[in-house]
Amino acid sequence: MASARINGKTIVITGASSGIGRSTAFEFARVAGPGSTVRLVLTARRLDVLKTVANELQAEFGARQTVHVLPVQLDVSDPDAVRAFVPALPAEFRDIDVLVNNAGLARGFARAPAIAEADMNTMFATNVTGLINMTQAVLPIFQARPDGGHGDIINIGSGAGRQPYAGGGIYCATKAALRSFSESLRMELVSTRIRVIEIDPGQVETNFSVVRHYGDKAKADAIYANVEPLTPEDIAEVIVFTASRRENVVIADAMIFPSHQAGGGVMYRKPA
Repeated sequence: MASARINGKTIVITGASSGIGRSTAFEFARVAGPGSTVRLVLTARRLDVLKTVANELQAEFGARQTVHVLPVQLDVSDPDAVRAFVPALPAEFRDIDVLVNNAGLARGFARAPAIAEADMNTMFATNVTGLINMTQAVLPIFQARPDGGHGDIINIGSGAGRQPYAGGGIYCATKAALRSFSESLRMELVSTRIRVIEIDPGQVETNFSVVRHYGDKAKADAIYANVEPLTPEDIAEVIVFTASRRENVVIADAMIFPSHQAGGGVMYRKPA
């Protein structure tokens, strides 16, 4: 039944060039199943990487089903680019059914008063303003549908939005803002069939930590020493599960963390 609910849908995934976004694209194609049709609009800043992802999707699924993949270069922190996004889509990709707001980042672990203004602005522009602008760009498509409208907005938050930690003040604040926005939006749309879903991962091993450490992979790898973090595929499975439920079922709030975490900021690390 899940495959039938994915078949024929057009899905936009931001931050789709790697990590959770990339895995989510593959999971939607996999769950749609043989003989199905799915349209994937994959956005990120790195168009060359998106094109590689598109080719890999076609190679893996193209022989058994119809997978249309449109790579679109997009920096969600650029309001003008977001405003131009939907009007620039080819007509066959414009009738969007699912928006996965996955693009997000963290920069550093600085504590006040040493937080760099550039890092602060980048995190808010991507994690908060960018997500809200993407939502406002796509939401009118959902609202224009009969019977009050329908469609799915899936916001990828973080356990950091629930449990702040020292050195993460700005990142945690952006994810807490995302959480408030999701809850308010759900209330505003309660008379429709538009679902607002928030998924908050705990520790996941992706390129996220490399970005947070300004490209220092050794420091990023040290975060995962003596623990077993989640994989991007773990979160992708949950994302697609929420989108493939019966339309009246809203998985509004999901917190997923690995077994060495007991919450957003509580972690057990095995002795080396």
